[in-house]
Amino acid sequence: MTELCRQLEKKFEVTGLKEHTPKRIYMEVPRRQISDVAKFLFQEHALRFCIATATDTRRGFEILYHFGEDKTGIIYSIRVFVPKDDPRIASLAPSLPAANWIEREIHELLGVDFDGHPNLEPLLTAEDWPRDRYPLRRGE
Repeated sequence: MTELCRQLEKKFEVTGLKEHTPKRIYMEVPRRQISDVAKFLFQEHALRFCIATATDTRRGFEILYHFGEDKTGIIYSIRVFVPKDDPRIASLAPSLPAANWIEREIHELLGVDFDGHPNLEPLLTAEDWPRDRYPLRRGE
């Protein structure tokens, strides 16, 4: 594991740390820590926020935040689960503007609320699309 992984384990509640390949590392953190983890990676270690992906799983909404370390080519994927009965998580957009549009997409398609996001207006669905229907939710 990298030195950065060891620092993350010391500073945060990291579980499931796994080196999938030498250039791809996965770990899980509690949703309450995602803002602090993102700031730590971006501000203190100069990792680039690449993208976030989200999936509706049986366990809850799984959000993967992908951060790239340009000098090594390593991608750190930070997994967070958001419960379906409380689909909210802190927005990264106020401190990482690159998260703005992807959080809007995840909100629009899965119904995850990003607390503190400056504008969760829809980007993809038609204007007459019902705002309480989320096209990527299981069973909808």
